[in-house]
Amino acid sequence: MTIDFTIRAAEVIKIEAAAVEQLKQYLDADFNLACQLIFDSAGKTIVTGMGKSGHIGSKIAATLASTGTPAFFVHPGEASHGDLGMLSAADIVIAISNSGETAEVLTIMPVIKRLGIKLIAMTGNPASTLAKLADAHLCVKVEQEACPLGLAPTASTTATLAMGDALAVALLDARGFSADDFALSHPGGSLGRKLLLRLEDIMHTGEQVPTVLYSATIKDALLEISKKGLGMTAVVDEQGKMAGVFTDGDLRRILDQRYDIHSNQIADVMTRNCITAQAQQLAAEALQIMQQKKINGLIIIDDAGKPVGAMNMHDLLRAGVL
Repeated sequence: MTIDFTIRAAEVIKIEAAAVEQLKQYLDADFNLACQLIFDSAGKTIVTGMGKSGHIGSKIAATLASTGTPAFFVHPGEASHGDLGMLSAADIVIAISNSGETAEVLTIMPVIKRLGIKLIAMTGNPASTLAKLADAHLCVKVEQEACPLGLAPTASTTATLAMGDALAVALLDARGFSADDFALSHPGGSLGRKLLLRLEDIMHTGEQVPTVLYSATIKDALLEISKKGLGMTAVVDEQGKMAGVFTDGDLRRILDQRYDIHSNQIADVMTRNCITAQAQQLAAEALQIMQQKKINGLIIIDDAGKPVGAMNMHDLLRAGVL
């Protein structure tokens, strides 16, 4: 028997999309209060939850931590067996429970209250015990679960995750959190490389920079390109300032013209007003320029207009930017 699985899948997506859309009605004074409590806190934000709520809570904590709000997840079962020692009065606790009656979460509430820690609850039941204990309650109530049995947390966990993202991004915006800030917490991944890596980190320097005088012959330029292996050479004037560039592409364009590589000067065939870059530019920005201009390399110049570096697409590839 052939089953069309997409029919049920479409229903799931429809139900969960509706659940997220309905969250807008819960962006109220309590949401503002929750954000303000976290924003004003001198401590960390601790997220806790049991089962599927715990999995969602772990992700919310990770999102907060990577967007400027120091946060971590604590399992409520472990919390009641010693991990509550991680908490201080300056911290904020976000407790997640769809029913608001999860025993493991409620068990640690007396200690949180005794420490004077502000509590933010995320539940689907504003009348629940957890919601009533909270200083701010974020409602994540959904009309129905996407599970046809109404048992597996589906739409409710999606709504909770979306509310957590709303909280994290609202705080990110309030803190003025920038792309550079984001990169500092993601130095090991591709995002970090794109946001942090600058041309000075990957460019060839010193004797590795292909350079010839504009009085040099085409042959001299070709030998320099071959020697340095970057597919191009900078052409400089007598003061060492950038006058142009000659690339493999330029060579192909002059092959059908009557140039004598032994006698014609490189100044006759070089590309003037060429695209250059600065050492402090982001590697990702250089990649964008090269793609837009359809070029394979860049000469990096200093403030005086003198070549100080060179790089090509292979360097970006090795650095993980491409």
